[in-house]
Amino acid sequence: MTKPLVLVLALALAGCTVGPDYERPAAELPADLGMTTAAAAVPQKWWSVFNDPVLDALVDEALAANRDLKAAAERIEQSRSQLTITRAAQFPDAGIEAGSSRDKASAMGAFPLPSDAIYSKTQRLVISANWELDFWGKYRRASESARAELAASEAGRDAIRNTLVGDVVRGYFAMRALDESAAIAERTLVGRSKSLELQQLRYDSGVVSELELEQVRSDVQGARALVPAIYQRRLRQEGSLAVLLGRAPKDVFNAKLERGISTEPAVEVPAALPSELLLRRPDLRQAEEHLKAANARIGVARAAYFPSISLTGFYGGESQQLSDLFKATARTWSVGANLLQPLFAGGQIRGGVDLENARTREAALQYVQSIAIAFRETREAIAAQSNTREILEAQRARERSLSRALELARLRYDNGVYSLFELLETERQLLVVRLEAVDADRDRRSAIVDLYQALGGS
Repeated sequence: MTKPLVLVLALALAGCTVGPDYERPAAELPADLGMTTAAAAVPQKWWSVFNDPVLDALVDEALAANRDLKAAAERIEQSRSQLTITRAAQFPDAGIEAGSSRDKASAMGAFPLPSDAIYSKTQRLVISANWELDFWGKYRRASESARAELAASEAGRDAIRNTLVGDVVRGYFAMRALDESAAIAERTLVGRSKSLELQQLRYDSGVVSELELEQVRSDVQGARALVPAIYQRRLRQEGSLAVLLGRAPKDVFNAKLERGISTEPAVEVPAALPSELLLRRPDLRQAEEHLKAANARIGVARAAYFPSISLTGFYGGESQQLSDLFKATARTWSVGANLLQPLFAGGQIRGGVDLENARTREAALQYVQSIAIAFRETREAIAAQSNTREILEAQRARERSLSRALELARLRYDNGVYSLFELLETERQLLVVRLEAVDADRDRRSAIVDLYQALGGS
């Protein structure tokens, strides 16, 4: 009896694994992402390049309390538990079976029993085991798929973390930009209100016409409408940022957020940065692990073509009296092997294999598409470093020029050379340019965030 069991175990351990082994899809990548050589390596906490302690504290708060990030951690635990469940199928199942029964046979049967044999009792206690041998690698492929899904969930958490940090940093600078825009709008309203008071005096003195007075009044009302509009945008931004930080509903409603002072770092891409670095991005790792899992499930589906081989057995005791259950004469045992070869399943097995093949091809296409998107984002982020810098410099220069132009326009208006309409138009242009300069500064900082995120957040 021992030799056949040893032989079966040896065959089980040496069994083949059906299904294709994973191979990364071919994708043509650029040689590198090189630009100007960076003066220093990218820090692990890349947002620290802005040198803003308040921003650093907000990011730390989000990483500790954000609910989406916590949910991603729970998905990792789910995948880890699923791997444990799946891997358990590779090992035998064993259990203890206990039973007690009392039976009565018919006294009127074809073979009448003596009166003392009509009633019987049976006591049974055995250890039973069942093991389906993974001869074709079905369960090994299933475990391989579960491990890949676990790795995908871990990469998914990293992707959420990367996105979360980027959203917090962008939201912080958007909030500060709205603070600056609100201050500009408030100063503009104060200045135009003073101009209206002066024009009212001139109108009362008959120096200016009602047309000129109403033009100034219109600009005051325009500034007055702009201020609450910016306040509302800032309120929405503060609320969104408070939710990202994982704060309680009460704190979200209050949305009290600190502001700090940031520096503008000089961000450069290291020269000859290998393009394979992008393949370590969390979203690309997640897509590849999903592909690995789908590829492994092909083997699970193909294993259904082959016979399933299982071993069963039990060992224990059985007797009529409980006191006799553990005697040597009450011993009972059984060892057996079963083999089931599918013959006809109405196309179910073939359909299952075709289904997993199609899912794997889809996952491969999605993975290559993710790579293409990653390189597109990186290309745009690299170009944005110089483009947003040039836009910001041009907007600041334009603001300086218009500020000087407004000074000259007021002098000419006071000397009667310039019309009120021309003066008001210069003021309107300066307000627009100042707000655009604030937006350009926000976009410049967002471009820095985009670059770090495009490179995988590290």
